[in-house]
Amino acid sequence: MSDSPKLTRRPEWTALEDHRAQGQPVLRELFATDPGRAERYVVRVGDLRIDYSKHLVNDETLALLQELATATDVFGLRDAMFRGEKINVTEDRAVLHTALRAPRD
Repeated sequence: MSDSPKLTRRPEWTALEDHRAQGQPVLRELFATDPGRAERYVVRVGDLRIDYSKHLVNDETLALLQELATATDVFGLRDAMFRGEKINVTEDRAVLHTALRAPRD
């Protein structure tokens, strides 16, 4: 069993809940107050373009999500998953996400 506190009990999670409690942003207002939003909230990887400008997030939301990801070592766990390490603490085994998407030989 993992020694990490339950995700919803972490202070980073609570900060996200507090942020959400401030009220849902209105998409029209997000674009009106940030003319560069359509370009700033886009990620390009090769030919793939991911546009998340129309999601109800702002810079603070993204910063809080980054803090949660850092605190819970999302990137370290991702790397461990790709190495085939046992990160499924419930079943004490490696996860199969990447194996399910591997090319067939």
